[in-house]
Parts: sequence; C-alpha cells; structure tokens
Amino acid sequence: MLLAAQPGGSPVSFWIMMGLFVVIFYFLIIRPQSKRQKEHKKMIEAIDKGDEVSTAGGVLGKVNKVTDNYIIITIADDVNISVQKHAVNAVLPKGTLKSIKE
Repeated sequence: MLLAAQPGGSPVSFWIMMGLFVVIFYFLIIRPQSKRQKEHKKMIEAIDKGDEVSTAGGVLGKVNKVTDNYIIITIADDVNISVQKHAVNAVLPKGTLKSIKE
C-alpha cells in the first residue's frame, strides 16, 4: 500500500531551502560587493600628490593636492578642479595622461 505524499512537503526541507538561499545570496551578492568597497576605500586612502586618476564623471587628471575629503586635480595647464575623494574611480598608471595627449 502506497501512502500519498503530503502536500507542501515537510517544514524541515523548507528551512533547509531557505538557508541554502541565504548562503547563495551571501556568496553571489553581499561578499563581492563588500570586497569591492574595501578595495575602493584602500585605493582612496592611498591617493597621493602626483598620482594620475580617473573620476566617476570621466575626467582624467593629475592630483595636485589631497585634503581629508577632497582632492584638487589638474586637468590642463593652470586648470584645477576640486572633487570629492569617493568620486575617484581609478588610479591610472604613471604616464597614462601623457600617452593620451600624444
């Protein structure tokens, strides 16, 4: 005699599935985002005068001055702009600006 399966399954399997979803969510979304934030923070803290940077708006320039929350970037001869530190997307390799102008 066969017994019919209960509709909806057991409560234990439900909690196992929910736990599995949480673990997958953590490894696919939360952990990589946290890692990117830590790397960006480390990059921002390491910015120094003379570094070539790219901002979130696509502006390329050389760092002229660094303060607590802002950096002054030289984008052309005698043209300086002030941007917030967190607006810097990348620190470029030395000589990038010179190679772009040529």
